[in-house]
Amino acid sequence: MPKDVPQSSKDFNPFGELIGLSFSKLASGYSQCGLEIHEKLHNPYGVLHGGVIYSLVDTGMGGALFSRLDDDQLCATVEIKISYFRFVTSGTLSCESKVVHKGRRLGFVESEVSIDDHLVAKATGTFSIFEADKLR
Repeated sequence: MPKDVPQSSKDFNPFGELIGLSFSKLASGYSQCGLEIHEKLHNPYGVLHGGVIYSLVDTGMGGALFSRLDDDQLCATVEIKISYFRFVTSGTLSCESKVVHKGRRLGFVESEVSIDDHLVAKATGTFSIFEADKLR
């Protein structure tokens, strides 16, 4: 049975909250999340730090896959490949992620990050799927 993912549960995703990330849609194998760009997220050159975009992608992918897992399963990032196409300095980023393949032990997910209908980055990721009791 797939999990219900708490979209706005306080303290569910402390790092996401720190950078202003929030989910706007979660469905089976799909997520949409975003964040408002502000100066605290800029790099020394005055543009959005690439690590913020990576964090958006990583969290969005994890949410999309998590929604497809059984109640006793969790997932963790194994590898993400990301390509950045443009820099941004302000506005609201949107990240759409979808599960391409979910196996017993691995999941493969794709994400696109955009701002005002302009593609900012595209990524693919591989995630480990494991039983929650193995985390302890």
